[in-house]
Amino acid sequence: MSGPQIVYLLSDATGETAEKMVMAALLQFGVRDVRLKRVSNVRNKNHVYEALDQVLATKGMVVYTIVNRDLARLVHDECASLGISSIDLITPLLMRISEFFGLSPREMPGLLHGVDEEYFRRVEAVEFTVKHDDGQETGHLGKADIVLLGVSRSSKTPLSMYLAHRGWKVANVPLVKGIDPPEELFTIDSKRVVGLVIDPQRLVELRGARLKNLGMDARAAYADYEEIEDEIRYVKSFYRRNGWVIVDVSGKAVEETANEVLVKLKLK
Repeated sequence: MSGPQIVYLLSDATGETAEKMVMAALLQFGVRDVRLKRVSNVRNKNHVYEALDQVLATKGMVVYTIVNRDLARLVHDECASLGISSIDLITPLLMRISEFFGLSPREMPGLLHGVDEEYFRRVEAVEFTVKHDDGQETGHLGKADIVLLGVSRSSKTPLSMYLAHRGWKVANVPLVKGIDPPEELFTIDSKRVVGLVIDPQRLVELRGARLKNLGMDARAAYADYEEIEDEIRYVKSFYRRNGWVIVDVSGKAVEETANEVLVKLKLK
């Protein structure tokens, strides 16, 4: 049985930037049998040659963040000549910024770390939110900054993702009349929970369009006006009983709704 595939992260600093970016990318593929190996403080030719010897021996891939252009070019050329798959995460960005501002990069290793903290906080929030979309992994609701509740097609997912891209870890949980919500919902801080509501007629339109796109009968109970009215009454009552903030998403852009959520939760 072969071992895990190895992605070598070559950096002239810690390699943290490369590691977080690669981890975020790997989430899109569901790859499990992979190992990330940092090779930090790559500052001269010998460091490059030593690192690539390891890569070649294990048939790995190279991802590198090296701000010194000569050293980055050496990694590129050596990988090409050895047949090693590689990608430069930083040079193309530095070149574009250099062209745009008419400035030369300082080529000082480690400068990215402080600048990228906010970016990677957002990446972490997006990763969390994707994993906790539509009632997934409810055992981790306590780790969310915001928990959104609502019936099907009440903008839970787009609102969650909008907030996540602004650095908030969001979980959303669908509510279905007749099905008990997860027990974890009642153990978390109620000040982090938002109940979403929507105009019944608008929900009829959204669900009807959804059914049509799926090739199903748009007159099904899922899109029936009276059934939907009953659902909305049920969730409103449920929210009030638990003292949760209520936000109406009807006729609002996601940006407007997100702002209202943050204001009502006193996060803004």
